[in-house]
Formats: sequence, structure tokens, C-alpha cells
Amino acid sequence: MAGPTEVNPAPLPGQPSGVSRREAMVQLLRLGGIAAGAAGLGVWLSERSSRPIPARAEQARRDHRIAADPQWPQLAVSQYPASQPSYTVAQAVEPRALVEHALESLGGMKRFVGRQDVVVIKPNIAWDRTPEQAANTNPEAVAEVVRQCWQAGAKRVIVTDVSCNEPRRCFQRSGIRAAARAEGAEVILPDPEMFREVDLNGVVLKSWPVFTPFLECDKIVNMPIAKHHSLTGATLSMKNWYGILGGQRNRLHQQIHQSLVDLASFMLPTVTLMDCYRILLRNGPTGGSLEDVALKKTMVAGTDPVALDAWVAKAYWNLDPEHLPYLQMAANRGLGTVDFEKLPVKVSQVA
Repeated sequence: MAGPTEVNPAPLPGQPSGVSRREAMVQLLRLGGIAAGAAGLGVWLSERSSRPIPARAEQARRDHRIAADPQWPQLAVSQYPASQPSYTVAQAVEPRALVEHALESLGGMKRFVGRQDVVVIKPNIAWDRTPEQAANTNPEAVAEVVRQCWQAGAKRVIVTDVSCNEPRRCFQRSGIRAAARAEGAEVILPDPEMFREVDLNGVVLKSWPVFTPFLECDKIVNMPIAKHHSLTGATLSMKNWYGILGGQRNRLHQQIHQSLVDLASFMLPTVTLMDCYRILLRNGPTGGSLEDVALKKTMVAGTDPVALDAWVAKAYWNLDPEHLPYLQMAANRGLGTVDFEKLPVKVSQVA
């Protein structure tokens, strides 16, 4: 079956002379939107999680990637038209439609999830915030990924994260626990007894406690939300891996860019879906004020997390790789490319 039309490095249709391909592609991304992690130490974990001390830390990189397929793009941007009105009912339906459309653009969920796979979905459920505050991943988007995994034949579908605020409040107030359970997912809250010491083999990150669901699955779907971050400028897909760790995560902020690359090198997802339905433009990553939130009605999905982060950082915060050192560091480690304009990309609108 033929894949979607790929956008090659040739000039985009209608691209004005003198405008670079990168600028033109970012303009495409912005058309569909309406103009407008974890930063601190998790209180619950710092007080209640203890680090296991085994005789020897487990050593294993988790590589859940699938083989590249040239008939499908490496990056897909799905959007609703900016002129389309937003209603309460529409905002419950639209995130699901964006997920479905983005996955279809990449070849469908069956390309990523096989029969009898145990799948872990990793949203951002770090904060005690509502969906409208855009500090956590959209619950309807998470629910749609759960549904897609079941349809692809998954054996188990798990939704989990290691929250910064009190986990029960985060899972409940974000709407993710109810939405994921409604689709039949197994929702697992962080438990101090469910961390295992692992040698992450990083430059900064050595032995560290990792939440066991992330160590025992066949496939991982990374589902961050695009947000501002006070230390890095933006918190995107690679920053979302902070939510697999226990222990004193605030220690990682001392060398945050290197720690992000260490984590991204350890945990390689099957596919990434970046929630840009609502984004937190300022005062991230916790947010709180609706004035800091912009409704963009966009989902960015892909198999290259470096390119995905580079695209979103440029589109919404005008941040280039030189402003986000971890991007070039990750590219240098072979995790992807910062030059997203050179990749096969599909940008399309949901009808």
C-alpha cells in the first residue's frame, strides 16, 4: 500500500523566494493553530520513594524502535483549520481525531504495535492541573492512543507516569486516569516498591531507580505535551523521560542538557506523539493561568524525537538548536537529526 505523499527537500508549494525551507515548513505548522516533565523535586517521591540497593545495578538500554520504512514520513503534523470554531464537545473530539490522523500519516498503529505486545503509554501526568491549564497531556489524546493499541492487537496497554505533585491528584485532576480506564487501559500510579536500580550508562546519569513498567514492556508510546520550561526554554519529548525515574530528580537540573540526552539514549520509544492541542507558552512547566495557554489544535508525531523536538521548539518558541543544547548533543549521539526540514514530513489538516 502506498504511503502518504512525502515532502522532499525541494521548495514547498507557494514558498516565496528568499524564504528558507525551514521557515516555510514552520509557517505551515503555524497555519493550523489558533494564535494565541517535571521542573522541581517531586514531593511525593522525595518523601516516600526509597532507592533500592541491589548488589549490582541492572544494565540494559531500552530500545523499542521499529525498522525505518521509506514509504512513510518520519514526521507528521496534523492540524485543525484555524478558522474552525471551538466548542466544548469539539474539544473532546478533536484531540482524538488528531491522534488518529497523525498515526495514519505514519502508517497506522499496526506499524508500531503487534499482536500480544505489552504497550506502555507515557503521558505527562506530572502536575495537579486540569486539561485546560495545559500542564499535562490531553486526556482524550491518551484515550485514543489506548484505543488504537487495542485495535492493533496489544496484549496489555498500560498508562503511567512518575508524577511531581501527589500522584492520585495528578492522575485524577488531569482527566487521564478516567479517560484511559474508559478505554480499558491499566492505569498504574507510581509505587515506591516498583522501582529498580538500573545502570543508565550515561555521561551524567549512572545508576538510578527506574519505574518497572518502563523496564518490562515490548513497546513504548511517548506522549509529551509541548510546554515552556524555565531552564531549557521548552519541555518536549526528551524531557518527558524524567517521568520514568524515582529518586531526587532535581539533582539532574545541575546538568540538565546532558541528563536529557542520557535519558533519551537509554529509553528509545516506538513512536512519539507530541500533544500541541493546547500548549503552555509561558510559566512552565507547572502553569496554572489560562492566560499562558494557547489553543493550537495540532498533533506532531514521529519516529525521530530529535527532529520532533526541534520542529516544535522552533514553531512555538522560535528556539533553534543553539538555544537548546541537548538537541545537538542528542543528534551527535545518533538519536536523530536537528535538521527536520531535510526529513520526509507530512503536514496536513484534519477534514
